[in-house]
Amino acid sequence: MMKLTRLAAIGLLSLAAGMALAESAPEAAIRKAIEPRLGDGVKIDSVTKTPYGGLYEVRVGSDVFYTDPKGEYLFIGRVVDTKTFTDHTKARVDELTKIKFSELPFDSALKTVKGNGKRVIAVFEDPNCGYCKRFRQTLSQMDNLTVYTFMYNILAEDSAVKSRNIWCSADRAKAWDDWMLKGKAADAAPANCTAPNDKILALGQKLKITGTPTIFFTDGTRVPGAIDRAALENKLASLK
Repeated sequence: MMKLTRLAAIGLLSLAAGMALAESAPEAAIRKAIEPRLGDGVKIDSVTKTPYGGLYEVRVGSDVFYTDPKGEYLFIGRVVDTKTFTDHTKARVDELTKIKFSELPFDSALKTVKGNGKRVIAVFEDPNCGYCKRFRQTLSQMDNLTVYTFMYNILAEDSAVKSRNIWCSADRAKAWDDWMLKGKAADAAPANCTAPNDKILALGQKLKITGTPTIFFTDGTRVPGAIDRAALENKLASLK
């Protein structure tokens, strides 16, 4: 009886191992079929079966696209539930691009506090960014908000110069608003003043920030691009 029990146990383990291999086979086959076609040096981070439409998610960094079980076709776009209108792709990308908000280097940011300042966001902006200036107008209409602004110089050669001049001003937050809202440039920075331009540029690249403004919230999620006051209020309310 003991021998039969042991053989049965071995058989079950073998069956489980076989099933695991069978389950991983489509993912491995998809990777093998698609990865060579993505270009030199591009590596697939994961292939995962989704619960919708028999599709498989293919992830490269924080980029997500889909394929069929044989890896013959690529579907580039968003998967949206037609019943609930839930955007599954957006939810997945939000998850992949989350950060630890508390680990941002706030000492290298401009800090603005309005009202009680209980609501907190961080924004990466370029001084030459028109959309950032539009978003700054939105922020000027809000209350009870703390804004950490990271000057992320990616748009023009003089972006770094403008950011350094603002950083080296007596009132950095005021100098930033004077420029972004009124077009009033800050005075030239003294030669011995050092701004965290390189540090913020490296941070933005690490966080894969490709455009300005990019807004981060305390739950670690981000919104690329300027949003209006209603959308910002709704997002902040959802964090409570």
